[in-house]
Amino acid sequence: MPDSGFGAPVKRREDFRFITGRGRYVDDIDRPGQLYAFFVRSPVAHATVASIDIGEAQKAPGVVAVFTGEDMAADNVGSLPCGWVVTDKNGDPHKAPPHWPLVRGRVRYVGDHVAVVIAETLAQARDAGELVEVDYEELAPVVDLGTAGKNVQLHDEAPGNLCFDWELGDKAAVDEAFAKAAHVSKLDLVNNRLIPNAMEPRAAIGEYDPGSDNYTIYSTSQNPHLLRLILCAFVLNLPEHKVRVVAPDVGGGFGSKIYAYAEETVCTWASKRLNGKPIKWTAERSESFLSDAHGRDHITTAELAMDSDGKFLALRVDTQANMGAYLSSFATSIPTYLYATLLAGQYATPAIHCNVKAYFTTTAPVDAYRGAGRPEATYVIERLVEVAARDMKMEPAELRRKNFIQPDQFPYQTPVALTYDIGNYEASLDKALEMVRYGDFAKRRSESESRGKLRGIGMSAYIEACGIAPSAVVGSLGAGVGLWESAQVRFNPTGSVTVLTGAHSHGQGHETTFAQLVSEQLGVDYEQIEIVHGDTGQIPMGMGTYGSRSLAVGGSAISKACDKIIEKGKKIAAHLMEASVDDVEFANGQFTVAGTDKSKGIGEIAFTAYVPHNYPEGVEPGLDETAFYDPLNFTYPSGVHIAEVEIDPDTGETEIVDWVAVDDFGKVLNPMIVEGQVHGGIAQGVGQALLENAVYDDSGQLVTGSYMDYTMPRADDLCEFRVGMTVSECTHNPLGVKGCGEAGAIAAPAAVMNAITDALGVEIDMPASREKVWRHAQGRFKAAAE
Repeated sequence: MPDSGFGAPVKRREDFRFITGRGRYVDDIDRPGQLYAFFVRSPVAHATVASIDIGEAQKAPGVVAVFTGEDMAADNVGSLPCGWVVTDKNGDPHKAPPHWPLVRGRVRYVGDHVAVVIAETLAQARDAGELVEVDYEELAPVVDLGTAGKNVQLHDEAPGNLCFDWELGDKAAVDEAFAKAAHVSKLDLVNNRLIPNAMEPRAAIGEYDPGSDNYTIYSTSQNPHLLRLILCAFVLNLPEHKVRVVAPDVGGGFGSKIYAYAEETVCTWASKRLNGKPIKWTAERSESFLSDAHGRDHITTAELAMDSDGKFLALRVDTQANMGAYLSSFATSIPTYLYATLLAGQYATPAIHCNVKAYFTTTAPVDAYRGAGRPEATYVIERLVEVAARDMKMEPAELRRKNFIQPDQFPYQTPVALTYDIGNYEASLDKALEMVRYGDFAKRRSESESRGKLRGIGMSAYIEACGIAPSAVVGSLGAGVGLWESAQVRFNPTGSVTVLTGAHSHGQGHETTFAQLVSEQLGVDYEQIEIVHGDTGQIPMGMGTYGSRSLAVGGSAISKACDKIIEKGKKIAAHLMEASVDDVEFANGQFTVAGTDKSKGIGEIAFTAYVPHNYPEGVEPGLDETAFYDPLNFTYPSGVHIAEVEIDPDTGETEIVDWVAVDDFGKVLNPMIVEGQVHGGIAQGVGQALLENAVYDDSGQLVTGSYMDYTMPRADDLCEFRVGMTVSECTHNPLGVKGCGEAGAIAAPAAVMNAITDALGVEIDMPASREKVWRHAQGRFKAAAE
């Protein structure tokens, strides 16, 4: 169907309910007799909890119960687990201190969960929370990576606060290449800590039914089945068939809603303690700042060895990664397998070695945030390549071009484990340079200087690995679950189709794109297709949505289920048309006997499968198929983003005056939705580069704990993004598609910072705040005057 199938810019069908206020989020759900939870959080970064006095709080109006970690310990509630075991370079598993849903004996960051008050109204619970008296015996905090291994011991299980010391690559080969290099470029950089800020804060309702001994959890989760698995198998020790997780409309996630958190755990456990009373909790924005898993937070030294012509010989990277106070669900995989494996970038660098040391600190836990390791890797490579171009007095575009992996080299085995299946990096670079009118930049810079402004241009040639796979490989690397996806495609007797998918939509537009996919493959009217997701009571076991996997993995599972539908439909059609199954062809919703005018529509076949008695012998009634898809490899989207900035040296204001993004996402299903994903990712990347920075003071207090202190990008911080595409179709999934959801956030920080350093002529760390840029601009003018 050309108006709604592959390549059609179909408007998102789900947007109607959102823009008319008819979305149904967790906070919109009220259960009969529900109570409200308020969490008492630690006001100090590190302390022994000498005592907790809940007496006055228990007597407060409306209070039903107050619970502490001792109550959960009495019920043998387990620790929140980390689902990826990283083996360090000594062969030992990473250090995994317990992470109790309510603390037991010690708090380790401001916002740590000390107690929960449950009352008839939220106001009553909040007021009673003020009456909980906690005797904190304060200990010294350890806030930043510079002091992480010194003096203060945060967990007995992790001496020196070291979670792991991990490496990837051939150190000997790298050392040998550096010894022979004609030139070495070096860069020290910081990948600043970010705080996710989805439209909808996290929320949960835990409800126990004493009559059936069943639990229902309503959660703002990107991954309902994984949440159920973690709570049942590791934390609450519940039989999985007794637990249903419902993730209704979710207002954004960006990775921060993948994980199992303390709040939904406590609400579910407390509901049974209170004889089935539903317990509801919705985060206040200040709680989100304190307790949502943060992102990034690396300190890195990177060195690039080159020959006299600028050919890359080797890359050496040393990174310190902040894990926060505890390990979040996938925390260990982010600065390791999702970071170091991407350090080849788009370049044919023969030897690479990366060493990562991860530390615990008295800060909020750190985990995946849009891009999850890939933005950090791209930032390292693309900032270093820009420095190398200046060192070698080469055009940045030409240095990249000289070192690109060439199309005839694919599949390309990198020195850091991954095998890229396909790509054409020069095509994206050429198109981006043309779109940005790169050859005219000197004129634009001169014009800016005539007005007293500094102009710079920067590019970022990124690659990412998404749709993480295959399950056997990631399992061998420590992943606790497989990373396949499931789908069920079910024809109803009257010809409409219900698709049940393990992928979860929280802004991506699955209800539109998945319907487009099924419409294209089965020839069914787009409007007759319903997409169901987010409810473990309805959908087959699935792995959720993160890492740009939805279409490449979830869509491939849907496609495989459609293939099964078609194969069964051929048997029924052959029977009805008195033909051999081998002679039946299918296209555009019609089963046709080859070489004849005999045909049957798929709607008639569906009706026959359910209602009449005239289906072939040996074929079961119904037209309902389930498929699982386990990818053979990652998909590898790539592209080139070019940012152009103008800086006012008198104020330090950086204006992004132009942006070109040329991406290769393989075959594109809905270009409008893809462009929207790119725009959103760029906005978040610009936020990191210019504005956002999570800052803790020396005492461990979060200084940037509100929108008054933590600056989010707004419309006037951005420009019109001009988007172009090149296409090299993925070779190993049935759709030829690659992920697109994180590309902008991966490419953008390096593009912005390369443009700023080009304008200033000096290196500068993110975020490039007005004050920081102003100081560097003044220094440049002072140096020029001298």
